[in-house]
Amino acid sequence: MTRNFARYALTLALSVGAQAATINTTWTVTNATGTPGLTTTVNGSTNLTNIGSGTFSATLTIGTSANLSAPFTITLTPSGDKISGTLTIPASAIAGGPLTGSATITGGTGAYAGATGTFQNLTGTGGLSQTGSLTLSFSGAGTITTGGGGGGGTPTPTVTAVQDAAGNTPNIAQGSIFIVKGANLSAAGFTSFAPPRPTTSSGVKVTFTPTSGGSGTDVYLVYLYNQSGVNQIAGILPSTVAVGTYNVTVTNGTNVSPTFTAQVVANKFALFTQDSSGTGLASAQNYISATAVDLNRLTTGSVSGISYSPAHPGQPVIAYGTGLGAYAAGDNTTSPAFDFSKTLTIQAVVGGMSIPVAYAGRAGYAGEDQINFTLPSNVPTGCAVTLQISVNGKLSPPTSLSIAPDANSNACVIPGYTTEQLQKLDQGGTITTGAFTITQFSISAQGVSGKANTIGGGFSQLTAFQLASAAQSNVSVIQSGSCQIIQATSSGTTAATGGLTYLDAGTVTVNGPSGSGLSNLALTKTNNSYSLSSFEGISIPGQANFSLPAGTYSLAGSGGTDVGSFNTSLTLASPLTVTGGLPTTVNRSSPLTINWTGGNSSDLVEIIGSTSSTTGTGTSAVTTSVTFVCLTTAGQQTFTVPTSILGQLFATTAANPGLLEVASGNLSTKFTATLKSDGSSIPGLFGSFIGTGASVAYQ
Repeated sequence: MTRNFARYALTLALSVGAQAATINTTWTVTNATGTPGLTTTVNGSTNLTNIGSGTFSATLTIGTSANLSAPFTITLTPSGDKISGTLTIPASAIAGGPLTGSATITGGTGAYAGATGTFQNLTGTGGLSQTGSLTLSFSGAGTITTGGGGGGGTPTPTVTAVQDAAGNTPNIAQGSIFIVKGANLSAAGFTSFAPPRPTTSSGVKVTFTPTSGGSGTDVYLVYLYNQSGVNQIAGILPSTVAVGTYNVTVTNGTNVSPTFTAQVVANKFALFTQDSSGTGLASAQNYISATAVDLNRLTTGSVSGISYSPAHPGQPVIAYGTGLGAYAAGDNTTSPAFDFSKTLTIQAVVGGMSIPVAYAGRAGYAGEDQINFTLPSNVPTGCAVTLQISVNGKLSPPTSLSIAPDANSNACVIPGYTTEQLQKLDQGGTITTGAFTITQFSISAQGVSGKANTIGGGFSQLTAFQLASAAQSNVSVIQSGSCQIIQATSSGTTAATGGLTYLDAGTVTVNGPSGSGLSNLALTKTNNSYSLSSFEGISIPGQANFSLPAGTYSLAGSGGTDVGSFNTSLTLASPLTVTGGLPTTVNRSSPLTINWTGGNSSDLVEIIGSTSSTTGTGTSAVTTSVTFVCLTTAGQQTFTVPTSILGQLFATTAANPGLLEVASGNLSTKFTATLKSDGSSIPGLFGSFIGTGASVAYQ
């Protein structure tokens, strides 16, 4: 089986001839103002001592987390050079609380192309003014390192991320494979290393030095990659590097990068995926016989001499990942073998079903772990069945596995897709679909009550590896009676989530019934994704003011670069009534049963729960959110969320509670548009979900 670890898309351009420098500066933003809404852009003046003055712009998205993560741009005058990064501030600042936050510099343009930097302690004020504007002011000291060239004729390297090589998220396990991303890390080209691997090659090395002081440790190099605008290094972290906080540096010739803070942990398992995204179809093999294994795919066939097929109930499966933990004797040998399941409690979790493993550990490749397990006869089936590995109760990020209905089936089954379409995906093709949804949730959360209204969607192009992402963005592909886990991890501007390619459909407008306030209103387009939001119950100046009463709603697309014009409409029904209301506390170790009345028997019912957790502070902060989506029909009048799903949520606190939502909907409205590149027809779906939500303590 071919395993690729070098498929990432970084674009960091450096100024020719610019000289690298670390600048100590105090950053001040004065009265950055904006019109409040669920997504708000604030603009104001800014000054950076020892650098200059200019303008500041940041985008804040209101969510359920205790902290807001806001991408920002500083434009310096008169040069026009830009400095960009992410600002992290408490959500309470929006309501007038104190502003105590941090910021990370991740790039820029002109003299600041490839710049990095941190502001650990920003303090100030925020809140709504009497005129209805949102105003932020803050100041704090920090450093900015420009990304220009250094001495010796070799540009100074810049590190922008240190992530595990499977899930692409922060925190590195002892003895695992990891990736350093950045610019000027190594010379142009691609060089890989076989065991015994060097710690230095062509003057390039990666060093982990304890922040508390002491000697640094150079890692074993797996490859150096610098091609097509992507520059990264893969390495194996020696098992002897103790758990703790480290300054990571890259040496390239005579130049050393600014430090990048990273956490080393005892274990943090993640599965490799077939497109190296960290989400979607896992790198797994279906065991056929002692001499034959198939790559796990949607249908049965072969490509480039590699046979593939879906797994079947009762069949052994082999999955690959990294991060089970330290094994010093196998860090730099040709064929290490060590079974961690003898010392750790390890299970495969498939579609929420826990399965014992036959083997879990090194199996022939340093840093890489192999998980062997057999699918039970009653395992959930489908094209995007969630696959995770539990290590001492800690679950790996969700990936997916393709499982056919029975031993005689040559393809998996997923609603909305034909076998021919699945075969096309397995042969490297893509499928384009359109999906728009109207949602309304009556919410009581963190002292706020009202109705959150959203109209949004878009046209997406997906590959065989992204069906799980489609399931997350379009619940029509989640099988009724089952649940889907969605996990996202972020640090700064880096987030690991499954991605879809969205297409330009021009301007999309919506019309609604009398009383809705929707009359040819344009949806906001962001990266070809369309949305419109309002919150009934709170007067927010400048926010789109609309409601969603029962009645007929229509969408009209003008057509854009990728997608032609389209029209569609649906009728919005009344919501369900949840028996006894939503609970205020959920015990994650007990099943959660929700009962309801009302609705048409064929209406879909969506049950959603969500929590998040942040570890570390400042630039070392890592936020992970876990959401479950369960689907059934209104006629069932009840659904039980199993403990295998609830157990994957974080325990919550009063300051950072979770959410629980129940909604009924209709996904039966279909429409078509035209893909301009080839004139083919794009199947589209216009759906709705209306329900209720509340803050919940998950214990």
